[in-house]
Amino acid sequence: MIKLSETEIQQKLQELKGWEYIDGAIETTFEFKNFKETFSIMTRIAFECEAQNHHPDWSNVYNTLNIRLNTHDANGVTQKDFQLAQSIEGIIDSE
Repeated sequence: MIKLSETEIQQKLQELKGWEYIDGAIETTFEFKNFKETFSIMTRIAFECEAQNHHPDWSNVYNTLNIRLNTHDANGVTQKDFQLAQSIEGIIDSE
């Protein structure tokens, strides 16, 4: 995968509400009703990550899910990160 320039990243971020480019990765935070709902969404996202063979750096505290995406092999953000971010948004929107 080819590492995207900061300009390309900023352009692509315009299509992802709530995502930001911070320290070499794209990031977002979601908040849900409770831990059960959060963990359920995380499980759905985990299956999609496996399908795409691309895995986020993420953390969860009670009803909050923080997701950080970059492509370690490219040492930066690639199209692969935006593809997974779009999939994650689709999962969130289907709830």
